[in-house]
Amino acid sequence: MTPDALPTAHAAALLTGLATTPDPVALFDPADRLSWCNLAFAEVFGVAVGVHPTWSELMRSAYHRRCGTVVDAPDFEAWLASAASRRGKEPFRAFEGDVHGGRWISMTELKLADGSLFCIAHDVTSLRVDERALRQARDLAQREARSDPLTGLGNRRHVMDALTMALVPPRREDSYIALVDLDRFKRINDHFGHQAGDLVLRDFARVLLAVIRRDDVVGRIGGEEFLVLLPGVGEAAAQAVAQRLLAATRASVPLPQRPEFRYSCSIGLLAIDGTSTLDELLHRADEALFAAKTAGRDRCVTQTCKAAPA
Repeated sequence: MTPDALPTAHAAALLTGLATTPDPVALFDPADRLSWCNLAFAEVFGVAVGVHPTWSELMRSAYHRRCGTVVDAPDFEAWLASAASRRGKEPFRAFEGDVHGGRWISMTELKLADGSLFCIAHDVTSLRVDERALRQARDLAQREARSDPLTGLGNRRHVMDALTMALVPPRREDSYIALVDLDRFKRINDHFGHQAGDLVLRDFARVLLAVIRRDDVVGRIGGEEFLVLLPGVGEAAAQAVAQRLLAATRASVPLPQRPEFRYSCSIGLLAIDGTSTLDELLHRADEALFAAKTAGRDRCVTQTCKAAPA
């Protein structure tokens, strides 16, 4: 039976069940803003009635109020960046974790056809502690293998795997990649020191996550260079993302002790065609990035089609 065929009375009963189950249940819209949650979810994560935060806002608020997920990390924002870079990228995902109050939950995320994310958690506190620790160590190892330890974003392996999958037939139409490089980053390290350079990289990761959509995949691929996969967007939308990123980077204040300091980035934007290999796409994106650098930096250069053979 499909959802459309579900009788109205049964649908009402199903909604009542979701609303009253002791398992936390929530629905996030395609922009990752909380659309609906039941009482159990609201109690665990501290959601007030009538409030619809984004997932990142929800997690940040819960962290500071000491409710919701227990975050055992020295840098919460780096943890948040890492978690956000994995969220909503797969049709289905399951993971376990602690929540405040001594409970251990198993959370599942199901991506719906319209891009919404349906989340439901189960209390698995009664599972044996030793088995729980083994699974947690496994999950942590898998995350660390695909995460950049400085920024919390995906690493080169993570984003390259996503790009490789995007090239597997049938390819999704209207997708772009953006190769992004921080401008004059060596000067930042030389003038302010490497610790300041690290702060700039972490700040840029925060800026990136604030600009891209949940479906977009981002990773730090080396040094001050980042790669973003923008699936299901046309040229105008991809260029709009690039311009928002340029503006947000210019406006950011990455060094609290030096509020006058600003930085910028350059972007090479490229449409994914139906014939190019991964290496060819990366080469052309690098050419577009180089063009942005030589044209004065702090700008985006777009390539939309494969160059004709000589």
